[in-house]
Formats: sequence, structure tokens, C-alpha cells
Amino acid sequence: MAIAVPITKETEIKPWQYGAALLLGMYFGGVLVKSEVVRWERINKMFLFEEAHMYIIIVVAILVGGASMLIIKRLEASSVTGQPIVPKYEPFQKGTVYGGLVFGIGWTITAACPGPIFAQIGAGEYAAISTLVGAVAGMYVYGRMRDRLPH
Repeated sequence: MAIAVPITKETEIKPWQYGAALLLGMYFGGVLVKSEVVRWERINKMFLFEEAHMYIIIVVAILVGGASMLIIKRLEASSVTGQPIVPKYEPFQKGTVYGGLVFGIGWTITAACPGPIFAQIGAGEYAAISTLVGAVAGMYVYGRMRDRLPH
């Protein structure tokens, strides 16, 4: 259950913060394109175990994410709205396995997980628009069926 934080003058996101997030997202998209993690050929070779390129990037991402979480905890960092960043740990659920399978199948077919979809579109891979439509449709279906799915 999420904790609702009332929006006040102190927690309100400033207009410049939206611009900063947009620039940071565009930079990250460029990194995804340059590192070739949005190329279908790289993803295909990963799933066929033909090259380690994607596996190395995934391991580095896990290490950077883990180190970042340690730093956030140690510094007791807060969000841009001033709220403390508190990791939320969820218990293991069988729905996680089913969701992971659906996610993996989608990733295999489209060569995109949610983040790189926009980088693919930005790089001129316009077939990724159908992936975006599918992702949005999947979120809608999940939202409609959430109460009936295993959690």
C-alpha cells in the first residue's frame, strides 16, 4: 500500500525540475542508443546466447543500482520534493513469476522493455510505436484484471 503524501508548496515539483528530468531522460536515451541496447540484433543475440554484450550491461546496471541504493540509504537522501526515499520491500508472489514470463516473452518478440521503447522511436525505429501501443494496452488490461490475477 502506498503512502499518500499531500502536495504542499514544499513538495510541489518546480517547472525547472520537469525540464531537468526531460534532459536527463534524453541523455539516457542517447546512452541506450549508443550502447546498442535498443537494437533488435543485440537483444536477439542475447536470447540466443550468441554474445555477452547485453549480459555485461545488465550486470553493470545491477551493480550501479545496488551501489546507488547503498548510497541513498547511507546519506538518507530525499526526493526532489523533499520526501525521504524509503525502499519498499515486497514479499515474493507467484504473480511475479507469471508477470516475468509475460515480460520476457514481450521483450523477446519486440526487443524492447519499457524504457528503451522511447529510445527506439527516437532513433527512428518506428516499428517500436506498435510496441508502445502494446505496452499501454497491456497496462490497461492489467489494471482491469488486477483483482483477478495472482498476487
